[in-house]
Amino acid sequence: MSKISVIGAGAFGTALAVQFARFGHEVTLCARDEKKALTLAKTRENADRLPGVTLPDGLKISNDLTDLGKVVLLAMPAQAIAPFLRANAQSLSATTMVACCKGIDIETGLGPADLITHFTQAVPAVLTGPSFAADIAKGLPTALTLACADDAVGTDLQTALATDTVRLYRSTDVKGAQLGGALKNIMAIACGLAIGAGLGESARAALMTRGFAEMNRFAQSRGAHMQTLAGLSGFGDLALTCTSMQSRNFAFGVGLAKGETNTLGKTVEGVATAKAVAGLSVVEGLDLPITQLVYAVTDGKMPLADAISALLSRPLKEE
Repeated sequence: MSKISVIGAGAFGTALAVQFARFGHEVTLCARDEKKALTLAKTRENADRLPGVTLPDGLKISNDLTDLGKVVLLAMPAQAIAPFLRANAQSLSATTMVACCKGIDIETGLGPADLITHFTQAVPAVLTGPSFAADIAKGLPTALTLACADDAVGTDLQTALATDTVRLYRSTDVKGAQLGGALKNIMAIACGLAIGAGLGESARAALMTRGFAEMNRFAQSRGAHMQTLAGLSGFGDLALTCTSMQSRNFAFGVGLAKGETNTLGKTVEGVATAKAVAGLSVVEGLDLPITQLVYAVTDGKMPLADAISALLSRPLKEE
């Protein structure tokens, strides 16, 4: 069995560590905070992130990055990746690093795998797709995309990381996989805003469809393949996160439309990603109206009613 390190003890990182440990892998869950690591080791439960899930006895908890496995899964908020990699590049460079987060770095405009390449000598890969941490932790069937530009490494990872309940589909389109996971968060916020504002299911369907067109437009401008966006990492993840209150981004949009600003301390990746993509779209001349709407509303630059009016008053055109 493989020796796997999961860095990041949030809900998703914990769920992955639990899943791999149950299937006999030698797994270490690395919390970035020493106090958090001690609590997890003592209670054997991540009560504030994944309540009700007992950590398997064989799952090691640590705050030490000096004894990592050859395969390292990076499961932390997208905006925390760059400073983490910058500070720990030497410890990570001899590994194969699998980014399990979904976002675009607001400072550099880079995705998680791009940041791995930029800061380390590690082989980068991406694990993404329609999945909720609670489902993975419960052992419910889940299908994900595993993308690695080196197909031989990707094949080895696929064998190492697949379990009876997590099915992995391999891809070499790293750009498409990471962008699909990042961009769908913007559209999930947009759909949440629509539902929260009482615009109805038809409006949500329209936003999902036109949002998917925007995702493709932006991703293709960066060399991604359309078929990747049409798969689990794009359309599949879009369908899940735009239709469930388990989605942090969708729930955030619903709450924001209702005048609520409390996100319960949870990471809402789509907010920073919308800002990053909106800025890039202006510089590059890309037409991304839904992204611009989400950025304007979440950044406090425009009331939701005005943003919706602006979107509805756009010139008529062919689909």
